Amino acid sequence: MHLLFVGIVLALSSLVSSLDNGLVRTPPMGWMTWERYRCDIDCEDDPENCIGEDLIKRIADKMVDSGWRDLGYVYISIDDCWTLKARDSSGRLQPDPKRFPSGIKALADYVHARGLKLGIYADLGNYTCGGYPGTTLDNIKIDAETFAKWEVDMLKFDGCYSNSSEKAIGYPKMSAALNATGRPILYSCSWPAYEGGLPPKVNYSLLGEICNMWRNYDDIQDSWESVLNIIEWFAENQDNLQPAAGPGRWNDPDMLIVGDFGLSYEQSKSQLAIWAILAAPLIMSNDLMTISEDSKELLQNRLMIYINQDPLGKQGKRIAKVGCLEVWLRELADEQYAVAVLNTGTDGLPKRFTTSLAELSITKCTFGYKLYNVFDKEYLGTFKPETAFQLPVNPSGVVMLFVRPAALAYHPL
Repeated sequence: MHLLFVGIVLALSSLVSSLDNGLVRTPPMGWMTWERYRCDIDCEDDPENCIGEDLIKRIADKMVDSGWRDLGYVYISIDDCWTLKARDSSGRLQPDPKRFPSGIKALADYVHARGLKLGIYADLGNYTCGGYPGTTLDNIKIDAETFAKWEVDMLKFDGCYSNSSEKAIGYPKMSAALNATGRPILYSCSWPAYEGGLPPKVNYSLLGEICNMWRNYDDIQDSWESVLNIIEWFAENQDNLQPAAGPGRWNDPDMLIVGDFGLSYEQSKSQLAIWAILAAPLIMSNDLMTISEDSKELLQNRLMIYINQDPLGKQGKRIAKVGCLEVWLRELADEQYAVAVLNTGTDGLPKRFTTSLAELSITKCTFGYKLYNVFDKEYLGTFKPETAFQLPVNPSGVVMLFVRPAALAYHPL
């Protein structure tokens, strides 16, 4: 039995070899239903929040009208609970006709007409996490073909109700099936999150060949505690995670909850700064109809997005931790850098952090570097590598710097 299993995996690996869809050479940006709307299917009593085509259409219109699309937020992804409780007579998944009366293809057309892309959800297992029909190993081909026929642009493939052996076969098999449709579909794999996120159980070399992005760790919740747990896990395991990421293949620390209920303004800046340093997908899950102007301004910060979307595609790392202060650094293209100084303290007193570019190992340009405070939108001046400077960092807050060689033109904020 063991030899047979190994043979199947090797055969699938040779079949897939590479997810050759040319997508997301920089981290994908967009919006997803799950964290904010969960599995709300009560469209009679809660029509504004239920998972259905009306919600997706409202979000699509808002992403165009409020400038999200033009900044790069182009994916709109439906998470769990969109189907009926049974497949149709041909064995295909089918949307709930009460909540998606026009069908998924018509919804994709609506989204595409606005210059956006539609994502959908499936689960490798007997059921989805919400108890809807899953995708067994026998259903993978028909589901991939269905999504392609509907002209879906992204698939989040979850892993509830399947075991490790089924995942080792099913995730590569879905990659091959998506490739075989001929339609470029961003493939988001939840596989590592179900296997502890680390080698040897998780083979990141294989993941980089078959998936465009993958969830590594626990689901994010609407709280600073959840965000900080994810940040710390990524820092503690960065030597395993950082080499796996790059253009077309991204570690995914999960959705942005900026604009929801659980984060303060300072904590919202912190999530965005670390996600940008991590070269993480920027997938929001919030109510764009009621989002505050402060949250909108943070999420639409052009310099933060510029850092996240850097074409070098190199994930950053935590390079120092002193008490409650953490220093994160990301190398960017053209000898540019992003630095984030995070204060995990909660004692109410801002911490003053003194450093120099040389202490951050930023020394190549002897003529100096221009420094910008990303969220304050402030040009701080030109600094030689050995020149010391001091930053006040608020509790559970961050100071994010963009570092640019002095010889390059002034960068607009």
